[in-house]
Amino acid sequence: MTKIISITNQKGGVGKTTTTINLATAMVAINKRALIVDADPQGNASTGIGIKEDERSPSLYDLISKNLFKESAIKKTLIPNLDIIPSTIDLAASEVELANIENREGRIKNILDKIIGYDFIFIDCPPALGLLTINSLVASNSVIVPLQCEFFALEGLSSLVKTINAIQDGFNKSLEIEGVVLTMHDKRNSLSDLVERDVRNHFGSKVYKTIIPRNVRISEAPSHGKPALVYDISCLGSKAYIELAKEVIFNQ
Repeated sequence: MTKIISITNQKGGVGKTTTTINLATAMVAINKRALIVDADPQGNASTGIGIKEDERSPSLYDLISKNLFKESAIKKTLIPNLDIIPSTIDLAASEVELANIENREGRIKNILDKIIGYDFIFIDCPPALGLLTINSLVASNSVIVPLQCEFFALEGLSSLVKTINAIQDGFNKSLEIEGVVLTMHDKRNSLSDLVERDVRNHFGSKVYKTIIPRNVRISEAPSHGKPALVYDISCLGSKAYIELAKEVIFNQ
């Protein structure tokens, strides 16, 4: 069985794409097969894994707009057993194009239902609770929520929880919150520890023990088109994502 996990938080800059790329890479490092679905029109996951603009056709937008799966949309990455369905800026148009279409919430599910051979599929969601995120949640078994260790970490999460509950009620009864991962933790900053305590009090055992540190090598890696685990396997951020992958597997 393939486990489909959406990485989502409507707040931008919390580490969704970084978590998607590096968690998928960590899964491959422990002998799993993984597919990334770049559902963000910004296409940062595609760029961060080394897929150039002229290599992205057909993209996720083509599959959604035609409601038709093409094997050629799955692109190989530089990492064995890690593939991606890339995104382009055209994907932004799908929010409008899907608005009046029947079963508009199920387009991504229809695509992923036809894909076999992976242990995990990770969907990198856009920083909004629009139709692309809703499509991703309808297609998923569970959700991982990255939370940045900053003052407003919990702000707006109630909207995400309400959206997840609505998806459960109307489209996907089995959808659950897989876990919450704290990102960009700075051990030199007492605020990070306060935020961690607050989040753990709020979400309890749903918060992963592994914390992703604020790390220069993680920040540098996307500009080289590589996950941090490939760019620098020995850095603290890479080690943290490997530990996170172990936690995710252990919790299955």
